[in-house]
Parts: sequence; C-alpha cells; structure tokens
Amino acid sequence: MRTCLRVELTLDQSNAAIPKAHSTVETYRRYINRHILSRWETVRASEMEPVAIQNWLRELRTDFRSSNSTLVKIRNVMVAIFKHAQRYGLLPRTQEANPMIFVRQSSVTNYEPVVLTLAQCVEILANLTGMHRVLVLTDAATGLRISEILALRWSDIDTDHSCIRVTRAYVYGKFGPPKSKASKKPVPLHPLLADALATWRKETPYPANDDLVFPSFRLKGQKPPRANMLVADHLQPAARKAGISEKVGFHTLRRTLASALVANGSDVRLVQELLRHSNPVITLDTYTRSTTPAKIEAQGWVMQQLLDGSKAALANAKPASSRAM
Repeated sequence: MRTCLRVELTLDQSNAAIPKAHSTVETYRRYINRHILSRWETVRASEMEPVAIQNWLRELRTDFRSSNSTLVKIRNVMVAIFKHAQRYGLLPRTQEANPMIFVRQSSVTNYEPVVLTLAQCVEILANLTGMHRVLVLTDAATGLRISEILALRWSDIDTDHSCIRVTRAYVYGKFGPPKSKASKKPVPLHPLLADALATWRKETPYPANDDLVFPSFRLKGQKPPRANMLVADHLQPAARKAGISEKVGFHTLRRTLASALVANGSDVRLVQELLRHSNPVITLDTYTRSTTPAKIEAQGWVMQQLLDGSKAALANAKPASSRAM
C-alpha cells in the first residue's frame, strides 16, 4: 500500500503514466491513511478474504457513518492498490490474487440532493453583497464548479468572445488542471453577467489581468478564500435568511441550474455542454430533478388526456339496451 502511495499517488503527477487530478490524489491518500492502512497494513495480501473486507466496510458505515458512495470509493481505491501490486509483480497476475474482485458493496444512497427554485436563488442573492453576491451569481448563472470559480483570473473573462475560459481549478489549497477534458471547455458569458463582473472589477483592489477574480483579502489576493468558509460564513446564512432550511452549497446552485433549464424545455444536450459533462446521462441522472410544480403540470396533462378520452368514449358508447338487441 505504501508503495502505491509513493509511485501512483505522489503529489507531483508530471511523470505519472496516467496523471491524476490533485483532488483525486488527495482523496485517495486520505482514504488510505485514514481507513485502509489502519486496518490492513499488517495483513498479508494472501490472507485478505472478501467476506472479511465486506464486514470491515460494514463496520465503517456504523462506526464512521460512512455513506454507501464513500464505501464504494474506498473499495475502488483498494481495487487500484491490488492492481498496482499485480502490475509491479508484487502479486500474481491472476484473478484469485485480487480479493477485491469478489467484494460486494452497494452504491445505493438515501441522500436526496437539494434543488432550489429560481425564486429561492433570487432571495439568496438579495441577502448577499459585494464580492460574495457576484460570486454566487456567477455560480448560479454558469454552473461552474466552485473550484473553477475560485481559480478564475481576470484574463479568463473574455468579453470579446462572450465566454469564460476554464484553465485551472483550486482544490485542497492548490491550483491545478480542471477536473476532466470536458471541464476545460469555455462557458458562455451573457452580457448581464459580464456587466456584473465588470462592476465588481471596478470595486476590487485586485483588478489586474493576472489577479484573481474572487480573492482572499486576508491573504492579500495571493490565493482565493476557502470554499467551505464561503459556504459557512456567507452562502448558508443567506439561505437561512431566505427561509431555506436545507443545507445549501455551491454544488446546489450547479444542480439547480441544470434542473431549471431542463424544466424550461432546454435540450438536454445543451445543458450537458453548459455544465461540461462528458455525457448526457450524468446530466439527467445526477444533476436534474423535476420540481413539484413541473410534476403537477405533467400529471395534469395526463389527467386531462384521460378525462377527455373517457368523455369521448362515453359519448360514443352505445346504450346497454341497444347492445342487447
């Protein structure tokens, strides 16, 4: 396992056969150091039984309240560790040498993502001022990930071509490449959003092309603020003032944008490209949720068809006495 950390999960991925994003490296290292090593470091790979690993995953759910999605990720990390050992000849390259192949772990989750209405987003914006209002507006309008928004520099705001270029992300305190190839695609910049950003640029003490659009003033503009602190100190309080009891994060705004566009009749392919997903299945299955008014409207259309059809069928039906004759 420690060999995997040294070879596959170094912080510098420039020499990796398949470079991983900084966020992926940090997440894998956290799972290994926090959970996997403490339980399995002293156990020989040949003695690791699938059922014992399954029981351990079940214990993590109980002891650490780990969700099924987290447990699946831990399982996948262990799969990668065994494949690494097989690749370097530390284990036989046979199926039986990798017990993770036989480990079952449900990915079903009870988590129900929060989707806001646009009216609720308006209320949240009304409770924010200055940089934080523009930041949330940018997130709600573009669907950019918060890691991408925090990494934006003024040179990335291309008003001539009406787009925002996504060239980097800020994750775990470091700048790195965007999440995926699809994530590197530019996002559209509407004139209204361009105006809001231009107004903020006149107010910020860091307006140079190389300056961050949303800097940390405490760090003198050298780095952006931490996303979790922005949520705790600004976004969540604004949501509470708007009467929203659910936990709201920046990803909520990204999900809300997708759902609002689909509900408004936007083509799924358009929404996929706006959010820069690799395929439309992610857009539909993970990010879009039908709002209750939309569901009621859809149900109403079906009811109307059923009722109108029933009336027509009754009008065209022959009386029972005439059928008997």
